[in-house]
Amino acid sequence: MTAKQILASDTAHPEITIGGWVRTRRDSKQFSFLEINDGSCLANVQVIADSGIPGYDAVPQLTTGASVEITGKLVESPGKNQKWELHAASLKLLGTADDSYPLQKKGHGAEFLRTIPHLRSRTNLFGAVFRVRSKISFAVHQFFQERGFHHVHTPIITTSDCEGAGEMFRITAGEEEFFGAPAYLTVSGQLEGETLACGLGSIYTFGPTFRAENSHTTRHASEFWMVEPEVAFADLEADMTLAEDNVHYLIDYALEHCAEDLAFFNKFLDKSLIERLTKLSKTPFQRVTYTEAVDILLKSGKKFDYPVEWGTNLQSEHERFLTEEHFKTPVTVYNYPKKIKPFYMRQNDDCFDGSDRPTVAAMDLLVPGIGELIGGSQREERGEILDEALRAHDLDPEAYKGYTDLRRYGTVPHAGYGLGFERMLMFLTGVSNIRDVLPYPRTPA
Repeated sequence: MTAKQILASDTAHPEITIGGWVRTRRDSKQFSFLEINDGSCLANVQVIADSGIPGYDAVPQLTTGASVEITGKLVESPGKNQKWELHAASLKLLGTADDSYPLQKKGHGAEFLRTIPHLRSRTNLFGAVFRVRSKISFAVHQFFQERGFHHVHTPIITTSDCEGAGEMFRITAGEEEFFGAPAYLTVSGQLEGETLACGLGSIYTFGPTFRAENSHTTRHASEFWMVEPEVAFADLEADMTLAEDNVHYLIDYALEHCAEDLAFFNKFLDKSLIERLTKLSKTPFQRVTYTEAVDILLKSGKKFDYPVEWGTNLQSEHERFLTEEHFKTPVTVYNYPKKIKPFYMRQNDDCFDGSDRPTVAAMDLLVPGIGELIGGSQREERGEILDEALRAHDLDPEAYKGYTDLRRYGTVPHAGYGLGFERMLMFLTGVSNIRDVLPYPRTPA
């Protein structure tokens, strides 16, 4: 049985077996107390091993980090903080941990633990983080499957730069182009996702993406995971509603299914975490246009490091002011300036009526503590306008022929977004650095 199953048991058991790693050991003349953790939950199983049982001669080797298999009887514990304890009938040493084991002492900081990624999942902090990551991964699929979406797999290797920013990792075989033409690790599955949505209706992809951006912030990584739905016959309004529902769903799922680990984060990382998530789960998110958001920032009287000006990207400090100080809740900002957004976003009517502030049907969902969590848009479904946008971004329409063909063969309004999975985990756990919600973070040196 796992530790989680043992500790949640409704009845005593005459014989069970658990395998795990020793967290602590205390000895007396006649018996030893062992705290065993197998990673299935935050709590340890307390084991009492009498000196006469088979395998007891290995107890001196059961130091912190050693692995062991124990068979015994599960009985009610007289201790105040635990329901059950295991009275060992036999124990078997599986693997020793010598004096160099780096987790013998408690209180290691996250920065040190990043130097030993192969061991940090054995700590309380990272065990909790990666269990939440597992559960929220499942919740992502459940959210879309319940709504009739099809899960698709889009390529990791691509010849298209979805964002048009050129921040991509190039793939070569020595000095040659392996595919006979430049190819890259994908920054997004969106373009391929759109083609599949225009045949399947509603799809989502959930996988690794890569960005060769030399950023050293706590919110950026070179390899990260994205949740990317695309919906045919949908406009910006439907896109924003789906995104907001998605975030609400994941908050609710975490509160219900990750309670023990969230309580740990609430105690040691962010003492207001559970209260904040509980409040947000019941609170509708705000919506403002980009223009309204800029006006709020300009009228705030607050001095920002980056000046606020219509036509420039909102910086993290601006996004956090809107969510943490002004609205005090997540905010969806929509209708961004055309000049700061990629080619594929649908151009609003003000792009054609001579306005000096042309916008596109784009949206960003901003959350407290993080800033941008989701970015999305209604996609440009009009062929001539899309071709013109490609040329305006110095992109060859011929290189995007499969994508532009969608506008020739039964075009429909459609929309989608990308949710940064690691940022969602940071939001749910209170972990402040993206490197600490990735099992093996890949960031610039």
